[in-house]
Amino acid sequence: MSDAPSAWQGDLDRADLVESTAPADPLALFATWYDDAQHCGLAESTAMTLATVDADGRPSARIVLLKGFDTRGFRFYTNYESAKGQALAAHPEAALVFWWEPLERQVRIQGHVSKLPGDESDAYFARRSRGSRLGAHASPQSRPLDGRDELANRVADTEARFADADVPRPSHWGGYVVTPRAIEFWQARRSRLHDRLRYIKADGDWQIERLSP
Repeated sequence: MSDAPSAWQGDLDRADLVESTAPADPLALFATWYDDAQHCGLAESTAMTLATVDADGRPSARIVLLKGFDTRGFRFYTNYESAKGQALAAHPEAALVFWWEPLERQVRIQGHVSKLPGDESDAYFARRSRGSRLGAHASPQSRPLDGRDELANRVADTEARFADADVPRPSHWGGYVVTPRAIEFWQARRSRLHDRLRYIKADGDWQIERLSP
């Protein structure tokens, strides 16, 4: 690892992230950037870092996949009994980060987290592959295993249990929505004089401010 300055300087050097043309609703800008990310050659443009804090105040971060967004916020699905599920039960606040390198763009989101309605989680779970649905039952996510064989045995037992039946959503698995109170859009410029616009929800309305790079 070198401590030399990075050669990456923001080659695209866009100048279009400005207050005068930014939409009043940050979801509109996110939708545009997200669509760009879908077509820029990234293998997984839905990947986002989810950061949480557990009951003891210890931070943790991991990659999850965005499964949709609307006026409520940003949706993802997981095991409610996993480490992130337990952290969110203790402190239902989270931060999300999207990094789309080919576009030289980053989006940071902070907000309150709540569980999605059961019928919405049911509908998404039903669209997953059978293997993924079986895995949601078989895997005690984030808990220690005695070895890979233990997990293989759990999967085999689950397959046998649902051999001739549909695989329903387990009660410990479902969706969350992050309702944003702040969204920051970052776009690279040369000489590290990057553009940063932050939207903050205040009294029900979004306010825009420019941040120093």
